[in-house]
Amino acid sequence: KQWYQRRVAITAGGPEMANFSDKLMELLVAALSDGAMHQSIKPSILSTFGDIAMAIGPLYTKYLEVVIHILKQASEATVDKNDYDMWDYFNELREGILEAYCGIVQGLKGEDPASNQLAALKPYMQIIIALLVAVAEDRDKSDNLTACACGLIGDIITGYGSSIKSLVQHDSIASLLTQGRRSRISKTKSVAQWASKEMKKINAL
Repeated sequence: KQWYQRRVAITAGGPEMANFSDKLMELLVAALSDGAMHQSIKPSILSTFGDIAMAIGPLYTKYLEVVIHILKQASEATVDKNDYDMWDYFNELREGILEAYCGIVQGLKGEDPASNQLAALKPYMQIIIALLVAVAEDRDKSDNLTACACGLIGDIITGYGSSIKSLVQHDSIASLLTQGRRSRISKTKSVAQWASKEMKKINAL
């Protein structure tokens, strides 16, 4: 609950959050390195990286290298699928990573086309696509994870348009969107339908 309240405060802070973002990022990175921190907090910390990006927008570019490294490292974690508690945690961890990427894409895109900084993220796009493919090919992923992944696909496509076409035209990504559209959970279904429509738009170009 405390982490949720902090995330709301960060998002509400808007551009003024840039005055405190260096210290906040330092604290978050330190928290992830703290061996005494309970692992259940880690997904929320990772999501917070995206919240900061949405708050400060294009100014987030200076943190990209460090954050992408952290998110990539986290995405490479493995757990025993027979340990149900650990598997639930693993799904939550990947949700946190995907939420962070969503926030980063939206934040760098910004509201003003003149300040769009998505070009700074493009060199890392292969890392993001690899994670989406891994999620797509996981038969035991949670429905929430499917929704997060579909949302990120939609954000990437709306952010980059046809310039990202060759990267997102992947059988596993197409399969993921199909899985989302077939979900019995309305949120997942609607997000997947939206992302699928965005995919159709660039495929038609």
